[in-house]
Amino acid sequence: MSDEDEKEQKAVLEQVFGHSSDKDDGGSDSDSDCSEREWNWESIEQVKGLWLCRHFLSSHQQSRLLSSIDAENWFTKPEINQAMRFGNLPHWATQLAHSIRRCIMGCGPNHSPFPLHLLHRQPLFDQMIANVYHPGEGICAHVDLLRFDDGIAILSLESSCVMHFTPEPDSQSRSGSVSVPVLLTPGSLVLMSGEARYRWKHEINRRPGFQLWQGEELSQTKRTSITLRKLHSTEES
Repeated sequence: MSDEDEKEQKAVLEQVFGHSSDKDDGGSDSDSDCSEREWNWESIEQVKGLWLCRHFLSSHQQSRLLSSIDAENWFTKPEINQAMRFGNLPHWATQLAHSIRRCIMGCGPNHSPFPLHLLHRQPLFDQMIANVYHPGEGICAHVDLLRFDDGIAILSLESSCVMHFTPEPDSQSRSGSVSVPVLLTPGSLVLMSGEARYRWKHEINRRPGFQLWQGEELSQTKRTSITLRKLHSTEES
């Protein structure tokens, strides 16, 4: 990407997500991305530490973000469906992290979807995965690697899907047959911390017959997801 293209992309992203300083001071409730509309965070009560914002990005913001991802030229071949970055993230990913922090802070300390000690760490995230899933492709049930710190964000774009959460088998307080479905619509954001991050596996099975919501099978098209995480300090050194 040329310098001129990068400047133009940066200007577009700041219009979409709002301006953020290099110091990442967290902004305020008056930041453009947080004041345009009300943000509704939903606690998934069955899974402690799991929060969902169903309309985190508007349709316009989603379109702009997808254009920025396409401009990276990561997915130019059919066999390539994942891109990972550590440390210095793409500008749009940094802007996304700033936007997440500002909008969580707008909830106030008593209703924060992230524990405050995570919310105020610097940087909030320093590792990113971009994935592209075609119909029938999903993710196996897993807990993210322990090399990553507490506090994970997953942004869903394009196709809707159902993500299932199941407790780890060593849990003595919950049956292994428990499965908590969560509908992820385009532009929705999932936050996982505490028990949701360490004691529950998450899975997306997009094979025919498995993507059911309220008794109806969801139509499956291409899905893009952005996962943001923070490396443990021991991994950074």
